[in-house]
Amino acid sequence: MATFGTLSDRLTETFRNLRKKGQLTPADVDGTVREIRRALLDADVALPVVKEFTAAVRERALGDEVNRALNPAQQVVQIVNDELIGILGGQQRRLQFAKNPPTVIMLAGLQGSGKTTFAGKLANMLEKDGHTPLLVACDLQRPNAVNQLQVVAERAGATIYAPEPGNGVGDPVKVARDGVAYATRQQHDIVIIDTAGRLGVDAELMKQAADIRTATQPDEVLFVIDAMIGQDAVNTAKAFQDGVDFTGVVLSKLDGDARGGAALSVASVTGRPIIFASTGEGLDDVEPFHPDRMASRILDLGDILTLIEQAQQAFDEAEAMKVAEKLATETFTLEDFLEQMQQMKKMGSMKKMLGMLPGMGNMKQQLEDFDEREIDRTEAIIRSMTLAERRNPKILNGSRRLRIARGSGMTVTDVNQLVQRFDQAAKMMKTVARGGVPNIPGMGPVGGKPGASSKRGKQQKAKGSRSGNPAKRAAENAGIAASTAPTGSGFGLGGQNAPSEADLAELQKMLGRG
Repeated sequence: MATFGTLSDRLTETFRNLRKKGQLTPADVDGTVREIRRALLDADVALPVVKEFTAAVRERALGDEVNRALNPAQQVVQIVNDELIGILGGQQRRLQFAKNPPTVIMLAGLQGSGKTTFAGKLANMLEKDGHTPLLVACDLQRPNAVNQLQVVAERAGATIYAPEPGNGVGDPVKVARDGVAYATRQQHDIVIIDTAGRLGVDAELMKQAADIRTATQPDEVLFVIDAMIGQDAVNTAKAFQDGVDFTGVVLSKLDGDARGGAALSVASVTGRPIIFASTGEGLDDVEPFHPDRMASRILDLGDILTLIEQAQQAFDEAEAMKVAEKLATETFTLEDFLEQMQQMKKMGSMKKMLGMLPGMGNMKQQLEDFDEREIDRTEAIIRSMTLAERRNPKILNGSRRLRIARGSGMTVTDVNQLVQRFDQAAKMMKTVARGGVPNIPGMGPVGGKPGASSKRGKQQKAKGSRSGNPAKRAAENAGIAASTAPTGSGFGLGGQNAPSEADLAELQKMLGRG
């Protein structure tokens, strides 16, 4: 995540130096805490939050839980992770819905913080969960704010209530009150009120927002804050809390190249939980805020749970089972491959998904160099093939490949490379689907020794005792077998047994569900 990029790099480097030490001294802990303090201050985290955070880390790092740990450095990383979760709010907090609909959600914040865009994202998210949201246009001051909300509502497929043209015309308090009444009559179960923002905190803004809150009695008041504005975010949040009071925070523009201090400060300073995080301009670029997952991302520990959730939303289980069956029966074709790529595109940015994997902070340059348009080029090549060619790539002779290259705007070399990669991937996937161990080109079987040839294995297998005494020969052969038995498994667990058939069946089942 771009917002925490610099902070994540600094903390990762600090812990990398710490892991080189077998035992931690108080001087090591003080040096680590000093580096953490500098990293947080450089990230624009509020000074009171930094002091509280580093004091808690130092106290725990010098305690018995680290001294007794088998790996003190990892224990310190765990302590920092725990404290990060604490300043980010502790536990996830979901939206609170009214017992008697409609649930009224009021959005507040400064101009340009992303309230209107978030209103559309929230409506889109709630619609997917089976709700019927109504957007109410109460930003009647900013030029074309009503028109913008209408465009956003149309993209989200949501209903909008906008009786006033805006641009300084209309009473926002009356529109908000009438909007809730309209939602009740039309049986909308959620009302999202988009209020006006200002370039700065002023008395008029606070009074208008307070009047709307009094008139509508919202179940949730969400303060939308720009994660890129740094230290001033804390002062703004305090002012809104005193003037309007809010029940939750929305972090917008987390995809921006900023230091991220607002995200690490606002929950701790205001005592209000962060409920949503907006990570892009698209309607789907919003996600519930999980403090533990965000802390893991900052420390480059990955966010596998969010990745799994996105995959579950994008992939159809029935279709995934069909693909697994095709892999097992060797009927997986380029046509199926095309469908799988289209489902992957539904998950969003590949760079974002790859960034959720643990340790990807060390591969930032590779991520930056990754060209997401490569998927579009691959799709163009496959779409330029006939149905028969997709189902049986073996018929692709030279003239066919030239025709496909011209039709897709690519070269024959690109077509050849695609077919070659597909063949290799299909073989690996077939092996895994059957419960076997894939043979990666250039590396050999996963878990085996790289470069070990089958010829060498045959020579070792042929070697045995040549004693003329049958009993002695059997004993010596048994000793040879014991000495050459593998000491580890394909999962890297030395000295343990290889995975059982039940384990492989479970793995196959998981792969089949995508």
